[in-house]
Amino acid sequence: MKLGVFTVLFSDKSFEEMLDHAKASGLKAVEIGTGGYPGNAHCNVDELLDSEEKRAEYLEKIQSRGLEISAFSCHGNPISPDKEFAQQCHDAFVKTVKLASLMNVPVVNCFSGTPGDHEEAKFPNWPVTPWPAEYSDVLTWQWEEKLVPYWKEWGQFAKDHNVKIGLELHGGFLVHTPYTMLKLRELTCDAVGANLDPSHMWWQGIDPVAAIKILGKENAIHHFHAKDTYIDQDNVNMHGLTDMQPYGEVKSRAWTFRSVGCGHSNQEWSNMMSALRMFGYDHVVSIEHEDPLMSIEEGFQRAVKNLQSVLIEDQPTEMWWA
Repeated sequence: MKLGVFTVLFSDKSFEEMLDHAKASGLKAVEIGTGGYPGNAHCNVDELLDSEEKRAEYLEKIQSRGLEISAFSCHGNPISPDKEFAQQCHDAFVKTVKLASLMNVPVVNCFSGTPGDHEEAKFPNWPVTPWPAEYSDVLTWQWEEKLVPYWKEWGQFAKDHNVKIGLELHGGFLVHTPYTMLKLRELTCDAVGANLDPSHMWWQGIDPVAAIKILGKENAIHHFHAKDTYIDQDNVNMHGLTDMQPYGEVKSRAWTFRSVGCGHSNQEWSNMMSALRMFGYDHVVSIEHEDPLMSIEEGFQRAVKNLQSVLIEDQPTEMWWA
């Protein structure tokens, strides 16, 4: 495995400054935003799609520093009931897949999306309980009429372009657990897999190591984010895990995103790295920073230090002792 970073952290830096910083920090890969929520600070997609020469120049700047692109990321909501926003997200996804194919980038990361509760809805609707029965009816309609048809078509589109999709399992979107990930994969195609972020497992009460095993058995982990979560049990008792307070209300929130090692021990992160290796994941562990208690640089460097101490980089040797 290799250590990388989701470069949206450094959107204030130029492309070259960002790459120099990644190299100086001992990283081997960069995950680059191409639109949607992450923005496209380091990637002019239209320009690169239009010019083979510019694509070559872009890759040369990365590869000359000993780096590679682990993924392009265009997280959005392509099945949003806001048709204009849905179209923007869809267009960003299609262009990103095309660019990834041209530049041999193996994965495009995004969200599954969430529609409304009927055709004329104005806002997304994320059902979280099966009763009263209308919530179950909404969820069935969303999967059958929106989610599966979209990803059946566009998952195949990605597969035809030799690109894997890494859906981030994230609350608020229909694919947010190992079960919903595998269900969508079964109903669409094997190009659809996970961009697994343990921080979103912890706050849902899911053990990330178990999630790795569940998804790894199906070869469904296409990318991996490194972000931690601190669970404050006293605040959980007050607000529950579906806490709707703003992320900035750290003192009273049930859970808060943290830099790697600030929510769970390095031993737990080591267990995840071992599970990834055990189930055949040999791609990039990409650092994502959303820690409200640290500066970007301090949180990033903390994550680099902790992950370098547990990452498994080399292939195992033969069992000389057995």
